[in-house]
Amino acid sequence: MAIVEPGAVFGEMLLVGQRMYDNYAEAIEDSAICQLSVAEVERFLLSDPRIAVRISRLLGEQVVRLEKRLTDLALRPLVARVASTLVKLAAAAPPPRFGHAAVVTLTPEQLAGLLGATREATSKTMAELAVRNLIRQGRGRIIIQDTAALQTIARRTT
Repeated sequence: MAIVEPGAVFGEMLLVGQRMYDNYAEAIEDSAICQLSVAEVERFLLSDPRIAVRISRLLGEQVVRLEKRLTDLALRPLVARVASTLVKLAAAAPPPRFGHAAVVTLTPEQLAGLLGATREATSKTMAELAVRNLIRQGRGRIIIQDTAALQTIARRTT
């Protein structure tokens, strides 16, 4: 449901006494992970108020992201969510080499998971974007051909 960028925190709701239940993380590329117990985090929070302030901000930012995502899922069409997600992922991807288009490395299943949609609906929407020459699809890769047009679609609410 989300791609966690380097330096980001995952599972932060444990810090406020919430359970993660069936949540899990799956790496889509080689990753190094640092795990802290609740007791270790509490010790850090008590030892330096700046850490507590930073964690409070992280939790607030997470709430804002989740509210936006819930609104998107409930009110925006799938094509707008696909376009918005592709634009964001392309911006976060390594810069293209030699003037080539941006490449997003995701499978259709992974993209559908990010969007909270079925693979079939996501694939149909991706095919429509490909017919319009806004993207090209390859094995686990999406090549962004027209970022400006995707940004326009991403702003749609109907």
